[in-house]
Amino acid sequence: MQIKDIMTTNVEIVRPDTPLLEAARLMRDLDVGVLPICDGRRLLGILTDRDLTVRAVAEGRNPNTAPVSDSMTPEVVYCFDDDSTADAERLMAEKQIRRLPVLDHDQRLVGIVSLGDLAVRTRETKVVGKTLERVSEPSDKPLATMTL
Repeated sequence: MQIKDIMTTNVEIVRPDTPLLEAARLMRDLDVGVLPICDGRRLLGILTDRDLTVRAVAEGRNPNTAPVSDSMTPEVVYCFDDDSTADAERLMAEKQIRRLPVLDHDQRLVGIVSLGDLAVRTRETKVVGKTLERVSEPSDKPLATMTL
């Protein structure tokens, strides 16, 4: 099965100059944890709810004026619409991510696929369960020490 068979196609995007507050409200209203940042349909980066916390709030950015481009993740892991679902699952497990923007071969954003899409639409629960397990493994990155 190919990604284009299961991906979500009506993806809301924001421009790089969109204020953080507007993006956060859009995430809230859409009940999503990620927004692609695009110039037209060209993917420039991705803004996650974690980016808002770690790169915006924790850094003291003004949500009314700071653009999403200051807090987005610019190194986006993505897949192509004609990739297999198995390839997307492997990529998600390897990179420990739960959502993948989907591009066509002209590098335009055409959708997004999540672990939930894979689980519900492929019905390969054992495989998706293994992918979720690998995505959820502790990262190799060191945790900051916490003092009380």
